[in-house]
Amino acid sequence: MAEAAVDRSSKSGLGPAGKPFSTFERLVAWRYLRARRKEAFISVIAGFSFVGIMLGVATLIIVMAVMNGFRTELVSRILGINGHMIVQPVDGPFTDYPVLSGKLAAVPGIKMALPLVEGQVLASAQAGGSTGALVRGARAEDLTKLKTISDNIKSGDIVGYASGEGVLIGTRMADQLGLRVGDLITLTSPEGDITPMGVNPRIKSYKISGLFEIGMSEYDSSIIFMPLEEAQLFFNAEGLVQSIELFVDNPDDIDNLRPKVEEAAGRQIAITDWRQRNQTFFSALQVERNVMFMILTLIVLVAALNIISGLIMLVKDKGSDIAILRTMGASAGAIMRIFFMTGAAIGIVGTIAGVLLGVLVCVNIESIRQFFSWISGTVLFNPQVYFLSQLPAEMDLSETISIVVMALTLSFIATIFPAWRASRLDPVQALRYE
Repeated sequence: MAEAAVDRSSKSGLGPAGKPFSTFERLVAWRYLRARRKEAFISVIAGFSFVGIMLGVATLIIVMAVMNGFRTELVSRILGINGHMIVQPVDGPFTDYPVLSGKLAAVPGIKMALPLVEGQVLASAQAGGSTGALVRGARAEDLTKLKTISDNIKSGDIVGYASGEGVLIGTRMADQLGLRVGDLITLTSPEGDITPMGVNPRIKSYKISGLFEIGMSEYDSSIIFMPLEEAQLFFNAEGLVQSIELFVDNPDDIDNLRPKVEEAAGRQIAITDWRQRNQTFFSALQVERNVMFMILTLIVLVAALNIISGLIMLVKDKGSDIAILRTMGASAGAIMRIFFMTGAAIGIVGTIAGVLLGVLVCVNIESIRQFFSWISGTVLFNPQVYFLSQLPAEMDLSETISIVVMALTLSFIATIFPAWRASRLDPVQALRYE
């Protein structure tokens, strides 16, 4: 075998002592990758190494893409319905909210100022069934600008809401209570009328003018939008609002906008931004993402260790070939490069296959989820648990490149020791014990 490689390399004008990674070295390395019957066990180990690296790289890409998708979708949906900055009064309620919201909306970098009245209620249907809900009282013109709601009306419209005669509820709440557009929903608030006997709960029914679906189950099942003036009456907040939520052009530029907002308000205010309100949640996501990356990297590491064992067995099996090559003039460096290329080829091809598999799964992740849900008869990634109605996947180029570099680095490192051992093999002893 080795002699045939030497003859072919001689015909091409290159000998065993040619340049590093010459045609001769590549031919021998390629020949060692091709399995023969007596080398079947070594070939099986190489195959497991290839599959391990491929699955490790693909799993890393898929899991990181899904976690990136989760973070992006959650941020967009959370910030799509909640303001990036929440302005609350310190020296008294916001009774001048129409003027104040106009001043705040005029600050460069702020898209919209949304005056709000909020309160917890018990929502129930006439046919039975009830659930806790958060009522958000907002002006119709503001809700029209809030594209997360106005562009996701699945049934009905915002006309009844604008007339002050209806409310908007999420599709999941409607399904839970068995309600449709035009039905009445009864809201019960503990903050009712004050009487000599104490505070009586306030109970009132409203017509449902539309159903919205944001795609985040927590919001679709718990939020009710009510016209601002009606919410002020319902929660005993006539002529005032509890807070003003600001939506900005760049959510990461909050720190620069804070002093401008304080100056525009012209009064004492307390400002809370989206990072403070969701700090624990997003910190947990980041920690989970980093831990998953480290754990899944172990898959690639195990596959790299399989390359070491396979190459050590290959070196032992090819002892006579190495001795013949050395006696014919091949240097120790040439032998080392031959076995290095043999092991590195497994890592390179496995990494490329893993990237292709990972990209293919990420592109079709939702179809795959639906297929396995159909096969198993259960709902995989239940929206009530994972908040989102669809499984997202968002690949990051720099992250994918880092995964590829990591896999190739581990593969190359794994080949160094077996290749070095082959280069240090004594030709005389190899021929004696062959």
